[in-house]
Amino acid sequence: MRLFETLLRPTYAQKLSLLMTLPLIVAGTAIAVLVGYQSRALAEREIQALEVQLLEAKKAELRNYVTQARNGFAHIYGLAAPDDTQAKEQVAQILSAMIYGKDGFFFVYDYDGTNLVSPRQTEFINRNWAGLTDSAGVPVVDEFIRLARDGAGWHSFTWEKPSTGEEAQMIAYVLGLQDWQWAIGTGVFIDDVLATVAASRADVEARVQRTFLYIGAITLISLVLVFASGMFLNIRERRLADAKLKELTQRVFDAQEEERGRVARELHDGISQLLVGVRYALDNTRRRLTRGDGEGAVAPLEKGTESLLTAITEVRRISRDLRPGVLDDLGLGPALKALTDDFAARTGIETAFSTVVFRNRLDQDSKIALYRIAQEALTNIERHAEATKVSIDLRGHTKGATMRITDNGRGLPPRDARTGPGIGLRNMQERIEQLDGTLRILSSRGTQSGTVIEASLPLSHLLPPGEEGTPAQLP
Repeated sequence: MRLFETLLRPTYAQKLSLLMTLPLIVAGTAIAVLVGYQSRALAEREIQALEVQLLEAKKAELRNYVTQARNGFAHIYGLAAPDDTQAKEQVAQILSAMIYGKDGFFFVYDYDGTNLVSPRQTEFINRNWAGLTDSAGVPVVDEFIRLARDGAGWHSFTWEKPSTGEEAQMIAYVLGLQDWQWAIGTGVFIDDVLATVAASRADVEARVQRTFLYIGAITLISLVLVFASGMFLNIRERRLADAKLKELTQRVFDAQEEERGRVARELHDGISQLLVGVRYALDNTRRRLTRGDGEGAVAPLEKGTESLLTAITEVRRISRDLRPGVLDDLGLGPALKALTDDFAARTGIETAFSTVVFRNRLDQDSKIALYRIAQEALTNIERHAEATKVSIDLRGHTKGATMRITDNGRGLPPRDARTGPGIGLRNMQERIEQLDGTLRILSSRGTQSGTVIEASLPLSHLLPPGEEGTPAQLP
């Protein structure tokens, strides 16, 4: 049962192998059938032509025998009267002496069906054989008489071979002596012709079978090669996929650890220090109040309150960096606006953000991806670009949506000076590729240095107007 279920639900590798081998099997079978059919048809035509040729040769030989026999007694038959008994006996003696080979002889029947000459089968002489048929029911003597009355002709039937006593196919040529009402003829057994034809057919069948075997062997070898190459490619692709999965997993772990480290540093260097200051301020306030110095306790209490407000602000900033609530509440435009304002306030870099009201909103995955790309780009600008101006532009168009981030920093280092793509740029590329989008990075160094990062998403990630909100809503 489990095997049946496995066959009904093949794996991806099995589907791939079946897809590769099935056309080859069908093609090999079709070629084999076509070749076999064409070979048999051509060979059958050749065999039939050979059979006709051999039979015609036999018929010509028989006619020559009868013609020579008639020439042998023509001087007697030509001068004799229809009732010349002596002349008939002389001709009968001449024909009785005309035997050849193992089974060749001449026979004579009168038109009543009585046998007059049969040197190899003497039991037939002087007996009437009208109505005689062979083992297949084919008339023999009656057909001889009919052909003789018509003048001459050939007849094919089954007859017993005098030399062996076995039945075989015979062809006879019969000539009529109308004055004496005799049917004179001789026959030849064509078992050699039939044997030659049968051998030719057997040889053709053997060749066709060999052709089938060759085609089958070639197809089998091809199937083995296809299967082996498919298995090789499958194993190779699986190894590559496993390697990429491990690399991606490691990258996820690295990103998590980096993010955890960043959050830990910000908590330790920022909030932790602020909370320690708040604690000292509160301790100082408590000591002053214990000594009864109420007026002196006001200053440290106010300082602790300010530090606590600063800590709250830092917690909100860290929370916003991890997952901005404005992105879910108001959309991508306000979230990017808040991100650029915070970036400008924190770094002092002149930052501008521009967008238009989208008629179609972006889906949730696209909003998160574009926000993270902008966040990563601003982080790189802050750390490495040494820029004084940054601009972010978000627009929708007939092909989808595009976000463009431009700075006037020192640009990216030359390719030969790079050790590889940074984790930030790599994360941008992977995020946009998951959404079937494109990421372009243009950079220049020198007097007009700067970097342009352009992320584009297709129309498939824009929601229809009115879905998940009103049409006139920021992305």
